[in-house]
Amino acid sequence: MSTFTTRPEIRGSFGVATSTHWIASSVGFGILEKDGNAFDAAVAMGFVLQIVEPHLCGPAGDAQMIFHSAKTGKVEVLCGQGTAPAGATIEAYRAQGLDLIPGSGLLATVIPGAFDAWMVMLRDHGTISLRAALEPAIYYAEQGHPILERAVDTIAGLGDFFKEEWPTSYETWLPGGQVPKAGKLFRNPALAATWKRIVEEAESKSGREAQIDAARDAFYRGFVAEAMDSYLRTAEVMDASGEKHGGVLTGADMAGWQASYDTPLTLDYQDWTVAKANAWTQGPVLLQSLALLKGFDISSMDPVGADFVHLVVEAMKLAYADREAYYGDPDFVKVPMAHLLSDAYNDERRKLIGARASTEQRPGIVPGFEEQVRLGLETQSAISVSGTGVGAGEPTMAHLSDRKGDTVHIDVIDRHGNMVSATPSGGWLQSSPVIPGLGFALNSRAQMFWLTPGLPSSLAPGKRPRTTLTPSLALHKGQPSLAFGTPGGDQQDQWQLTFFLRHVHHGLNLQECIDAPLFHTMHFPSSFYPRAAAPGHIMVEENIGAEVLADLEARGHTITAAPEWSVGRLTAAKKDDDGLLRAAATPRLMQAYAIGR
Repeated sequence: MSTFTTRPEIRGSFGVATSTHWIASSVGFGILEKDGNAFDAAVAMGFVLQIVEPHLCGPAGDAQMIFHSAKTGKVEVLCGQGTAPAGATIEAYRAQGLDLIPGSGLLATVIPGAFDAWMVMLRDHGTISLRAALEPAIYYAEQGHPILERAVDTIAGLGDFFKEEWPTSYETWLPGGQVPKAGKLFRNPALAATWKRIVEEAESKSGREAQIDAARDAFYRGFVAEAMDSYLRTAEVMDASGEKHGGVLTGADMAGWQASYDTPLTLDYQDWTVAKANAWTQGPVLLQSLALLKGFDISSMDPVGADFVHLVVEAMKLAYADREAYYGDPDFVKVPMAHLLSDAYNDERRKLIGARASTEQRPGIVPGFEEQVRLGLETQSAISVSGTGVGAGEPTMAHLSDRKGDTVHIDVIDRHGNMVSATPSGGWLQSSPVIPGLGFALNSRAQMFWLTPGLPSSLAPGKRPRTTLTPSLALHKGQPSLAFGTPGGDQQDQWQLTFFLRHVHHGLNLQECIDAPLFHTMHFPSSFYPRAAAPGHIMVEENIGAEVLADLEARGHTITAAPEWSVGRLTAAKKDDDGLLRAAATPRLMQAYAIGR
């Protein structure tokens, strides 16, 4: 194929930092320039993204991270996914007349996970102080940042709702009753004060690690948790169900939780080993898709041709069907992952990929799980697609509602060989009301639970929701090489899969892979309220060409032609076998940037 890129692939040998906002990327690279490592940079970037992309992530959200440490030589996952509160039971939610957990408001909240995950990464793998890690975020919250047009659109669209239903959000996001102006400085002094108080309390302790642990205490057992607990004891607010509900999160829930390390799942694919988080995320769908695609000659296909798109979409439909049937928190449910990734299983599943587009949900049948699969399909078929209230779901790009939340992404590699891929999300400004005195809102990740008993992702206290957050790290010939990811809810692993295949099979560089026309399917039930599906559907950027779109339609796909440069928000960083560092970021939405030298 002829290739076109909007930007050069960044190359160097010192370090690279890339993210979904240019300010965060600049902050991260600045940390590297000051002799911080990739972990330090990622932490600072994560907190800055909460300020500059407040409609996409927030302090009380969640964050999943996969990384390679040059010191330990290991690839690990750091789980910043908070669990369901003790009061979050199916019975309690059903008693309020709910069939689905609303996509916004207080019932949708799990324990905030991002803060502790960032602190654990900083303590265990970073080198800089707590103050140095938080100072950039404090600066932009206090002194202001040029607020993004899409953040302004989100605020403007919700202004009346905030005024009537969520007054603390109205005060925070429409200061003085005025919608912010895109590109002008916007400040969040309450959030700046929260971070400053955490730093000040932490610095009463001696030693870097003790200060970081003191910050964790301030958030989960100190004044932050107390403010959350006090607010949630009496608050009842309007949510996506169209009714008012209170929350179930308590200070005791906060005090008993902490981020944790996990061993990644891996799959060998040609000269690569791809590492993902376990089935408490949707990450294994990328591995399952690759296991299915092993049996096809992808290298001979045009990477923007109809054969390639059809094959990849049909493989993803099968992998995502298994996500719905089997994925859930492995601490609570048995997930037959070894079977799902086995050659024998995928040899049989591969036979289901034909010349025509499938319009069916076709999970595989693993012995012993027949009833679970049946119940899952029955539940999916009963989903109502009515009810699309404020905050319902998570959009992926500008062609969907600006009232919903999305996600951000970070990739960093330093000169020592440390490598971080992180996907923070949740706690969007539109997820729930701002907590008085703190300057930020709670998350809405609990909407990913089902209120039907017996499913792997059924609601239960202490359980992790099956999150869509899914950063990636790949090793080339056994050496950590590629960190990549994207925002986008259910589409995250779809866009990552296309990116990876084009890089591996067609030799496109990182920027070429990102800039090439993207596509995804919404064939399977959404992870987000109201959990709708669109069987047989594909969304494809129209610059893939009218001939390709017509070919796909002739194969039975239902096509939505999206405007060019409107699908996917990928970023990536790579270390070549010879030590050359590369990075790239999507031009879509005109926000993401890669920086390096």
